Amino acid sequence: MVQEEINKITKKKINATVKLVPISGAAWQQQQNLMLTSNEKLDLIMSSSFYGYNTQAAKGQYLPLDDLLQSHGQGISNVVPKRLLEGNKVNGKIYGIPSIRDWGSYYGFAMRKDLVDKYKIDLSQIKTFTDLEDVFKMVKEKEPTLTPIVNTSMGTSVATAITAGKFDVLGDNLGVVSFKDKKIVNMFKDPQYVDAVKLARKWFKAGYIIKDSATSKESAANLVKANKGFGYFAKMKPGFDVQEKGITGYEMVSVKLTDVYSYTDAATGFNMSIARSSQNPEKAMEFINLLYTDKDIMNLLDLGVEGKHYVKNSDGTIKLPEGVKESKYAFNQWEIGNNFLTYPWEGNPANYWDIMKEHNDSAIFSPAFGFTFNPDSVKTEIAATTNVLNQYKLGLESGTLNPEKSLPEFNSKLKASGLGKIIAEKQKQFDKWKEK
Repeated sequence: MVQEEINKITKKKINATVKLVPISGAAWQQQQNLMLTSNEKLDLIMSSSFYGYNTQAAKGQYLPLDDLLQSHGQGISNVVPKRLLEGNKVNGKIYGIPSIRDWGSYYGFAMRKDLVDKYKIDLSQIKTFTDLEDVFKMVKEKEPTLTPIVNTSMGTSVATAITAGKFDVLGDNLGVVSFKDKKIVNMFKDPQYVDAVKLARKWFKAGYIIKDSATSKESAANLVKANKGFGYFAKMKPGFDVQEKGITGYEMVSVKLTDVYSYTDAATGFNMSIARSSQNPEKAMEFINLLYTDKDIMNLLDLGVEGKHYVKNSDGTIKLPEGVKESKYAFNQWEIGNNFLTYPWEGNPANYWDIMKEHNDSAIFSPAFGFTFNPDSVKTEIAATTNVLNQYKLGLESGTLNPEKSLPEFNSKLKASGLGKIIAEKQKQFDKWKEK
């Protein structure tokens, strides 16, 4: 139905129709790779640094877009900041157009508002991570059936939140860019990381962190929904509390504990790319251009059909139609196109996207913004060190493992598995990238 409505517009505007090919999340990477390598008839595809954007671009599985941007994508250049397009370059060429969404993020702690009100917790007094300790202590005493912190392996770790803005982990944590030193370092030996895992350990021993934090496959929001937790650390953006209310079923309030940071995956995280097998790259670029300039197409793709999947409020926000409990149309809209063209959901302010623009503009950019690492020459070492990461990282960052004993073991095994070689190769590529 959405495809039909989009095609009414594209037929008029660019004399083309579009066939949407949804792929389920679980099968995404495997199916995407298959489509790209088998030369299947395919024009446009969502590409991502989380799914090998850099490698696929270097292998020629996507077409370079620089010339097409100038000839058929002028609208994109008007709305996507040059810095983001530059940040998507592989070997000097652009292979993906980043989606317009929240490029910056900050970390904070989200909690149930009913309990904040009940115990008169003054959120204005919470400025740092350690300021939360008194809150955790009180919740543990007054609400013994609830765990104060319910972060799990399915989201942000406690130590990740505490070290926000200190490192850009470059996707794999194996040699990270230090914001302070602007070079590649072993994060797990950095004093800031050591302090973070020690604080996590202190909270874990005090009973503030859920016992199976390192292994649980349940999301923190679902644990709050199940009435097992008070709150959780998370990567946040404007509208986060409204978003989480929809998941937890509780009104949520959060405290912001870091500045807004923009890491390298903000540029390469989610893009639209043109597949090498595209039959008509010019027409494909014309359609990408519409994703950044045409409000009707973006609202159809992101939200569905007006009147069936949503209705408009007088202030420009939207809500579900009368009697509809949940929309039967779901789309991961942040992944592609210009999300600033879409209607905000009820509960967010009508000027939500103006607020988001301010938020993005306030971001402190990573020294490695736009840098992507080609791992081909150290694949063996990456496989070995990743096994070590899987053994220790979550345990340390959730406070489950004692850092006095486990952190030296962790670093010793990383060294033996070749972390030094990975860091040296990353530094070499990083220096070369900075020169360019």
